[in-house]
Amino acid sequence: MNTLARPSQTRSFSTVFLIEMWERFGYYGMAALLVLFMVQKLHYTDDTANLTWGAFTALVYAAPAIGGWIGDKVLGARRCMTIGAVILGLGYLLLGIPSDNTTLLYAAMGVIVVGNGLFKSNAANLVRRIYEGDDAKIDSAFTLYYMAVNIGSTFSMLLTPWIAQNWGWHTAFAVCCAGLVLGLLNYLLMHRTLAHVGSVPDDAPINWGKLAMVLGIGLALVFVVSFVLQHGAIAKALVWLAGAVILGIFVWLIGKSAASERSGLIVALILTIETILFFIFYQQMSTSLTLFALRNVDPAQTLFGLRLFDWIPAQYQALNPIWIFALSPPLAWLYTRMGRSGRDLPIAAKFAIGFVVVAIGFFIFGISGGTAVDGKVSSWYMVWGYGFYSLGELLVSGLGLAMMARYVPARMGGFMMGAYFVATGISQYLGGIVANYASVPDNITDPLQSLPIYTSLFNKLGVVAAIGALLAVALLPMLKKLSASHHDNNQAIDPNLVVAEER
Repeated sequence: MNTLARPSQTRSFSTVFLIEMWERFGYYGMAALLVLFMVQKLHYTDDTANLTWGAFTALVYAAPAIGGWIGDKVLGARRCMTIGAVILGLGYLLLGIPSDNTTLLYAAMGVIVVGNGLFKSNAANLVRRIYEGDDAKIDSAFTLYYMAVNIGSTFSMLLTPWIAQNWGWHTAFAVCCAGLVLGLLNYLLMHRTLAHVGSVPDDAPINWGKLAMVLGIGLALVFVVSFVLQHGAIAKALVWLAGAVILGIFVWLIGKSAASERSGLIVALILTIETILFFIFYQQMSTSLTLFALRNVDPAQTLFGLRLFDWIPAQYQALNPIWIFALSPPLAWLYTRMGRSGRDLPIAAKFAIGFVVVAIGFFIFGISGGTAVDGKVSSWYMVWGYGFYSLGELLVSGLGLAMMARYVPARMGGFMMGAYFVATGISQYLGGIVANYASVPDNITDPLQSLPIYTSLFNKLGVVAAIGALLAVALLPMLKKLSASHHDNNQAIDPNLVVAEER
């Protein structure tokens, strides 16, 4: 990057920071509501709502693997980010139309998948390019970038459920669209601060033919996604096929790679599987935990007998980013202190600890039934359960792309990054399947009957997370040996090519 542009780093970053914040405001405002909207407004069964959400988020997480390539090779990162934001706004606008037509719902979800695919990876890519060659600042920049994600999600997860309760579901979805509009207006005012930043196609005049091709393919994908979401059997088959293909390619690459590369690829495969397991737990936030809050959590938040306020069921999801705000500084301080004393924790150890605290979180949700009154548990169980749940996220979810950067050869970098996004998407669908183990039949409306259904699932998830922790610990010696074998290989992906992984 031209050094003359360096004084504008802060302003350039602020431009991306703000559009990212408003984009996450829109996405998480929608995410907080959609399962409840399907269950309460459209009268979907728990099974259908969970699997529809799981298939949708699987595509949302996988789409950036394609969008990043389009930004790098076809249209440019800046253009893709802008187009993606516009398309996302259209998706939320469709949800805001006051209609219970399910075809409109699926069309909106298809539009959101396409928009997210173009936006997500390219916005993060611009942050990397702003600080390219400035390693001292890039870590801090991505820490602040992650803060933008959490600022946007916190406010929207608190606001949109309140709007839905007082003015209706579609008004709340329209507010998500308004967030994107504000982000785009700010970008239009500040876009010149990014004039020197972008991928190679950004510097060339717009190729209208390529733009038309991308938009045409995007429109076709909207129809494909809408069709897949309406046919659960097809969605399920595609997920299993994607999983088999990724596993097969991993095994093939390990078999064909040089001996110096093989150990790193094996480590990457093991940690990718552990990441998939974690995101199955993570998916419960929008599914089983939200439906549990709807049916079996006392909304009153009390302290020493004093009623402070009442929660709306969807608002409990905001506890996740709130806890991340609270826990990130002490965790960063701890990592720094350990690093200075030469006691850095290996990535595999962080995975193991992450599973331990996730297990504690689910056991908190599980034991809550023991103190329930008339089938309703105290909100404090949600507060503390989400606390451990969020600590697990900090320990695990931010490590995935860093793990790929460390262990995957540079020549496989682009493909393996895409494969990681797809694997994360698969875990979202699997999370929906798991949530269905707590599916409450339509004929059960008594909290005393639904409570054991949820607590049984949460206790089982706690056990699975604990087993995951034990397996992670058992694998530590082997992973340590493989990592040591890989250490001398200097062909890993350039860390500057890695973008921040975000929620």
